[in-house]
Amino acid sequence: MPLFPLVIIVPKPYTYLGIALMLLGLALSTWTSMTFRRAGTSYQLKGESPVLMSSGPSRISRNPMYVSMLVWLIGLAVLLGSLTALLFPILFFLMTNFLIIPVEERRMEQVLGERFVEYKRRVRRWL
Repeated sequence: MPLFPLVIIVPKPYTYLGIALMLLGLALSTWTSMTFRRAGTSYQLKGESPVLMSSGPSRISRNPMYVSMLVWLIGLAVLLGSLTALLFPILFFLMTNFLIIPVEERRMEQVLGERFVEYKRRVRRWL
């Protein structure tokens, strides 16, 4: 007997809705990347001084790249249709929300100061 039995929670043909979610995640990621590129900056905190992005998808989420990855992972879980596959987006959310984002936000606050604090008041972390 397998260690993680495959418990199907999304039956076919509904699993194909996962493709739409995966495409939505990819589209959001592409939009975010294009917005950062147009601003002449990167979404990585290493290297140059970060720029506070508050346009494009950053108007509705402080972390649009993480949102796009989470949507894509949820889409994959729906496409696979199993309870086991749903563990990956849950773990991703928990890791990013409690381990990664707080560190990034502290760094942004140190570098950008009150502008970032005001941005945090206006824009939610996820959606």
